Amino acid sequence: MNTFLEKTGRFARKNIVMLIAFSLALVTCFFIPPDKNYQGYFDLRTLSCLLATLAIVCALKNVNFFYFLAEKTVKVFKTARASVIALVFITFIGSMLIANDMALLTFLPLGYIVLTRAKKEKYMIFTFVMQNIAANLGGMLTPFGNPQNLYLYSKFDIPTLEFIKIMIIPFTISVLLITACCFIFVKKEPLAFEGETVRPEPKRSILYLILFVLSIVMVFRAIPYWIGLPIILIVLLIVDRKALLAVDYPLLFTFVFFFIFAGNMARIEPVRTFFSNLLNLNTLLFSALSCQIISNVPSAILLSQFTDNYAPLLIGVNIGGVGTVISSLASLITFREYCAHNAGKGGKYLAVFSAFNFSFLIILTGVMLLLGSLV
Repeated sequence: MNTFLEKTGRFARKNIVMLIAFSLALVTCFFIPPDKNYQGYFDLRTLSCLLATLAIVCALKNVNFFYFLAEKTVKVFKTARASVIALVFITFIGSMLIANDMALLTFLPLGYIVLTRAKKEKYMIFTFVMQNIAANLGGMLTPFGNPQNLYLYSKFDIPTLEFIKIMIIPFTISVLLITACCFIFVKKEPLAFEGETVRPEPKRSILYLILFVLSIVMVFRAIPYWIGLPIILIVLLIVDRKALLAVDYPLLFTFVFFFIFAGNMARIEPVRTFFSNLLNLNTLLFSALSCQIISNVPSAILLSQFTDNYAPLLIGVNIGGVGTVISSLASLITFREYCAHNAGKGGKYLAVFSAFNFSFLIILTGVMLLLGSLV
């Protein structure tokens, strides 16, 4: 009995975000009982890409690919500050190309290994928080960088050049803020790898990188997810079953529960009325604030029903991706990844996360509101 309770307690502590998401989804089900409309809540492409990337990252870990990449990073950049900047901005650029959640799944493990092997764990929380902010804000410049961008880009048929023009100012401010934080909070300390040099398995590494490229192609919709995902899963089932067993399935369920929560919230009439009234006051401000409650993707979907003023809405749901841990589902990935390596330190992470995220949110929102009033 005690063993069962201990295992249950460990599971609950490790998967607290999933349990919170489940509780929120369950509560909203009393207001909106399950029906056929629930089918429309789930973004199967996002879930498929998430599963594919999680599995491939596990496979790359199994062949020591990230250890090898981490060693190369340290040898090239040599100092703690330069390495952290490199980790943050590779995540930043990655989010522009392969979407924010995929960039985090790919580069958070690299950040952990770099700092652990170099004995610089004191920068772990800061690096994870900055990688998270970089992923959420880096993706704002491209239509496919964040899921909400792709939705609004398609719904309002926004020309690509106009899209970039709308987002270039908050994007530039984000770059400056992230760079400044890295210079201020990370010292220029020498960095050296400790431990034996690890070499990845060449053939399997190449195979897994090919699968990773396939997952990126899935993100770009060049190959349908219902074709790409089975290929990836079948190959890993044959070559590395341990990778499939190591997948963070609770994270997948966290996304599922949040999709239910957000979908139900959007169907509760008082909620819809409340957001409609707020948008009439200030679209940018209240779209950013709504993200703090129901996340940026559901906010984009919900609020787009009440306004055709897509420019401030687009800016709001992008800068609103920083703030609370549920303002962007990508933030849940970072939180879970940190807790997976640092059990019992989730509270400290959330404190630092909140301090930086709300600072970014206040600065970005304030500057964009000021610029909007001057135009």
